Amino acid sequence: MTGVEGRGSGMSRTVDRLVMPTLSSKHLRIAAVAASLVLAAVSGLGAGCAGLQHPAPDTRPPQYDVVITNGRVVDGTGNPWFYGDVGLRGERIVRVAPAGALAGASARTRVDARGMVVAPGFIDVQSHSWDALLFKDGRVVSKVTQGVTTEILGEATTPAPINDRMLALYDFGPDDSIPARLYRGFTGARGFGRWLDAMGRHPNSVNVGSFLGATTVRVYAKGQAQGRATAAELDTMRAVVREAMRDGAFGVSSALIYPPGSYATTEELIASAQAMAPFHGVYITHMRSEDDSLLEAMDEALRIGREGGVPVEIYHLKAAGRRNWPKATAMVAKIDSARNAGQDVGATMYPYAASGNNLSACFPPSWAENGRLLANLRDPATRARIVREMTDTSAGAADYCQRSGPSTYMVTGFQRPELQRYEGKRLDEIATMMGRPWAEVVVELTLAEEDKLDKINFSMSEENVAMQLRRPWVIIGSDAGGVNPDSAQGLVHPRAYGTYPRILGKYVREEGVLTLEDAVRKMTSAVAQRLSLRDRGLVREGAFADLVIFDPATVADRATFPQPHQLSAGVRDVYVNGVAVVRGGKHTGETPGRVVRGPGYEGQ
Repeated sequence: MTGVEGRGSGMSRTVDRLVMPTLSSKHLRIAAVAASLVLAAVSGLGAGCAGLQHPAPDTRPPQYDVVITNGRVVDGTGNPWFYGDVGLRGERIVRVAPAGALAGASARTRVDARGMVVAPGFIDVQSHSWDALLFKDGRVVSKVTQGVTTEILGEATTPAPINDRMLALYDFGPDDSIPARLYRGFTGARGFGRWLDAMGRHPNSVNVGSFLGATTVRVYAKGQAQGRATAAELDTMRAVVREAMRDGAFGVSSALIYPPGSYATTEELIASAQAMAPFHGVYITHMRSEDDSLLEAMDEALRIGREGGVPVEIYHLKAAGRRNWPKATAMVAKIDSARNAGQDVGATMYPYAASGNNLSACFPPSWAENGRLLANLRDPATRARIVREMTDTSAGAADYCQRSGPSTYMVTGFQRPELQRYEGKRLDEIATMMGRPWAEVVVELTLAEEDKLDKINFSMSEENVAMQLRRPWVIIGSDAGGVNPDSAQGLVHPRAYGTYPRILGKYVREEGVLTLEDAVRKMTSAVAQRLSLRDRGLVREGAFADLVIFDPATVADRATFPQPHQLSAGVRDVYVNGVAVVRGGKHTGETPGRVVRGPGYEGQ
């Protein structure tokens, strides 16, 4: 008992007088345990006196980087929505759970999606953000604020692979601009892959991939001349296709109304399709006609798919020109029939009754052979012949712009100050202002602006648009590039700003043409399936965390034809590879986009 004596003599004396009873071994063991517990308690109390005691900090990392709660999950499959929680870690979705299941989970960021829809990010199967995603503003603000997380390029012409014939098509000459320097680096057998890699190095807010342009294939082998390809040229075309597929192309894309791509024969396109078939590519096409020869053009596209052994996708399905609107039913029936017969064919659409392309589409394509359109227009005798063809309305004459008439076309893209007054005006109005026939006006403006003008074509039926959108094999593509409203100049088609919110606002909420779930499917998993992108397009565990959070009650397009540079409403947050690129409707400045490649890719 000597350990207690230092606390006072009185206590010492009391202890000395205690009579200790005899204890059994069992009681001794119990006493020893009790003593050790008392000692531990006293020790802890002493430490508490020395300073406040805090539990050891939890140094474990949070379970999730982002947890999204309280939202209605529309997962992209077409299944009915459900309330759920979504957990992100790094670039992936790692948990999709019942509502409230992640309430207690640790997370760096928690996002309350109450009243919102949580859906996969939208995949734009027909983008034209060529320059933005290679060397300009890769934020593509007008696209990501719609909920777009992946853009697919490739219609008609791609800047890779490049050779002298392709450089002549781009007409760089001695130009040492940024695109000229970049394009010259996309040469050789792996030129297509080098182009994709270059976009991968550029800071982009969206993922990007591409088809191989059929015009590129033809020009690479044959230049800009008309005529059938020789056996040697066909061998070159097949080699170009095979190498691009190995580099990650999704397939081959044609646009058969624009020269020199329009010079390709059906047999040539079948040869390209056969070359990509072993790599599981898709033939996607802006057909040779969308108006008077619409059904015949569809027959050509279906034949290329059948004999080439590949699926077919028809760009921006339409029956153009009032006289052709009744063909839309037969057009849809032709695809249904092909599918019933076992052919894999589908189509893309944008939700507008107006299309857009180059003003030079009003010229017969043969006059652009070998890049001589402007030279031919400057020659008085040749110009007169061109104008006669442009205005020929006799039976059997090819249609350029003459049958729909000049009031159908809005002209955009003017750069010269003295011509700015014509921006956004209809062609018939410009003709009146200039006091010239419309065809002569097209010639004059094309020469003045060096073939850089565009037009918007008001040639489609709203009823047909709604009817076609309902078809289960239709997917959504904008046919537009991304722009920044703060720096954009001139008019663009409003689809650059409003394609996806217009589907969700006009065709889902307002008109009930589509259910919410089917609309999301057409913009996400259906596109990913066509492209064989296995890890995108779904809110699913293990998928890349490309997500959009939008308000189904307010989502809408704001862009109009006279005033297109207006961001859409209702899209609150957008994630690309787990990183927020839009938060609260505002671009965050983040650029987490990466390259996506097709199923034939043979790289790492």
